[in-house]
Amino acid sequence: MDIKTATALHRLRLVSVPEALSFPALLIFGSLLSRISDIDFLMMPLGILHGFLFVVYAVFLLDVWNKAKWSFGRVAFFFLLAVIPFGGLYGDKLLKRYETEAVMASRARREGTVNA
Repeated sequence: MDIKTATALHRLRLVSVPEALSFPALLIFGSLLSRISDIDFLMMPLGILHGFLFVVYAVFLLDVWNKAKWSFGRVAFFFLLAVIPFGGLYGDKLLKRYETEAVMASRARREGTVNA
């Protein structure tokens, strides 16, 4: 792995937590608020925000798939985590480990301690 892979993993991590929290926090909160009050105007912007975060997550996941050469199963697992409420929080934990490994491998390669 190289530093570009670590950067792609970092970008995916940056969007994974907001995406993971956007469904339960924004949409469920907005739905409950619109049901108990007359505030219906919040649902559209909250839905758009959640959709935007999901699309950005999917694009960054495809970038990681391309750069890290992940298997289809691993990519499908991370996509499934994005669909499950709070699943991205677990995904963030895994991504942090993968990112750390990629940075360490890049540093080792740069310092010449790994034959590659």
